Amino acid sequence: MTYLSLMSATMASSVRDPGKDYKVMPEIIVPAFISVTLGFVVFFLGVFLTRKIVVLGDYNIPEPVSGGLAVALLTWAFFAFTGQQITFDLEVRDYLLVVFFATIGLNARISDLFKGGRLLVLLLALTLCFMVLQNVVGLLGVTLFGLPAATSVLVGSASLIGGHGTTIAWGPQIEELTGFGAAPEMGVASATLGLILAAVLGGPIAKRLIDRNNLQSDDSEGPIVGLEFDDADNPEDLINHISLMRGMLAVHVAILLGFILHIGIIEAGLKLPLFVPCLLVGIAMSNTIPYLFPTMTWPARTKSLAVISDYCLSVFLAMSLMSLQLWTLAELGGPILAVLVLQVIMTVCFIMLIFFRLMGSSYQGAVLSAGFAGFTLGATPTAIANMSSVTKRYGPAPLAFIVLPLVSAFFVDLANAVIIQFFVSF
Repeated sequence: MTYLSLMSATMASSVRDPGKDYKVMPEIIVPAFISVTLGFVVFFLGVFLTRKIVVLGDYNIPEPVSGGLAVALLTWAFFAFTGQQITFDLEVRDYLLVVFFATIGLNARISDLFKGGRLLVLLLALTLCFMVLQNVVGLLGVTLFGLPAATSVLVGSASLIGGHGTTIAWGPQIEELTGFGAAPEMGVASATLGLILAAVLGGPIAKRLIDRNNLQSDDSEGPIVGLEFDDADNPEDLINHISLMRGMLAVHVAILLGFILHIGIIEAGLKLPLFVPCLLVGIAMSNTIPYLFPTMTWPARTKSLAVISDYCLSVFLAMSLMSLQLWTLAELGGPILAVLVLQVIMTVCFIMLIFFRLMGSSYQGAVLSAGFAGFTLGATPTAIANMSSVTKRYGPAPLAFIVLPLVSAFFVDLANAVIIQFFVSF
């Protein structure tokens, strides 16, 4: 049997030992309300772990990541002992993501966007170059181990930058094109491992850059996501039920208008996630309403909006990571793991030697480096969580939270489709 056929048969089969007599059990589906409730529990578990395990706090590992991975390991152990998988209903999670990006938009200022125009273009150019490089590494890896060339994107930009959604979309097409039956499983497993790596690499990279270059924040603006760990009460920016409700009202108006815009975008034949138009509407609102109604109290860059943002991001990420089915990683053969190790090495070298320097070797560049690791190996929310964890400890970097989502959530999906198509056609 060739390596190709062996790999295909192995990955397409169950991860459980076929020699054992497993009792067939129904899948356990956790309802949406319980899932989101567990998201809170998982977050506080992460807080506990981060405080008790010093290395987690020192290297800026986000609390939802610590807690989420711990629960994912528990569900894996449960699956190993019972053969029964636990699946969480994540319907509420998607709402939290949309709310989060609406808050990012509401915190944006046109002046910052103009100031960051060059940064935005540079970040986009570096991302496009990196996507090609990521697929080149994938192509070299699959060629070395005798896999079809088209599967390179499944250990490249489709699974890593694209995430589970892009992988699920392309996996069956590549399977049909190449006859490689394990293509979908290979892509999903790669995306799962990539998300984990993205969540744990960003913080240590930023810490290394900040400490080595003695960097510090030079921005005194209010918080974008979350509050600093030692933040004291500021009488000029109190958090109370009125300020929180004011923030949520602004967020929901942005989502409502963003949903209407999203319908128009779909009818125009474009495919964009719902959170992108909500982000754009939030930007438009914060740069018009305060000037049209100067006496209105606007929630942008207040502690209340930062709490809403941090709450949504934390629960979203906790739910995302606790729902990972880690047993799918058992479907990754040794050669595929080797390719992903090469991807990690390439990513770290690219960030440390090229990306950070072109970002000006600044504090903002270090924060963006954490975010870049987050979305090039995982997903945009992971990138934001990485940056949030860094800024909570070292200080704000507002522009980073604006330019990175615009690149990672808006431009990248469009470019990735073209790049994937090019490499699949080999």
